[in-house]
Amino acid sequence: MTDPDFSDLRAVFINATLKRSPEPSNTDGLVTKSADIMRRHGVEVTEIRAIDREIATGVWPDMTEHGWQVDEWPAILEQVMGAEILVLAGPIWLGDNSSIMKQVIERLYSASSILNDAGQYAFYGKVGGCLITGNEDGIKHCAMNVLYSLQHVGFTIPPQADAGWIGEAGPGPSYLDDGSGGPENDFTNRNTTFLTYNLLHVAKLLKGAGGIPAYGNQRTVWDSGVHEYGANPEYR
Repeated sequence: MTDPDFSDLRAVFINATLKRSPEPSNTDGLVTKSADIMRRHGVEVTEIRAIDREIATGVWPDMTEHGWQVDEWPAILEQVMGAEILVLAGPIWLGDNSSIMKQVIERLYSASSILNDAGQYAFYGKVGGCLITGNEDGIKHCAMNVLYSLQHVGFTIPPQADAGWIGEAGPGPSYLDDGSGGPENDFTNRNTTFLTYNLLHVAKLLKGAGGIPAYGNQRTVWDSGVHEYGANPEYR
């Protein structure tokens, strides 16, 4: 079987850990597994630790236009816009996603006012997935929140687009701790591998097709007054 060619794809991983660099992040350990698979296939990968950046709070693309002195989100958004794949990764705290993950999702939502060249919402044609780590229950709960949010703002979610690892409940070892078993866990490694390839396959399919077909989903057409496509000669 010939290996597929993914060398024309770009991916962005945003780590929503609460730890500033250079403190080690267990989430980074899981990100590396997925990112390394992509890099082996020639994918251009960018990894961003959100807490290291001055990201303003709010729901506009550039919060310096709304009272903030500094906002590095527009530069991050530019990298997301330039990629076909986005993976959000983060820890579980109190059974839920981290505050940084919530902030990143809010700022992705802020791009709702941006449209692509076909008049669709800007994230149409891009794929999204998530990676979750922690030592308490909540992987599926966190993944549901992230994946719902990504599809709501326009990303396409491939099958099995989430993976994660949790240790024993309570103050036990974290993913990268000696003896945790995290990096060797077959279930996590399998799901991370499937997640990665499903993102690559669907991103490749969408890119080859020119994105999501622009029929019945164009904000520009709706705003022009065309609400019933089949009744309009332009769309017959």
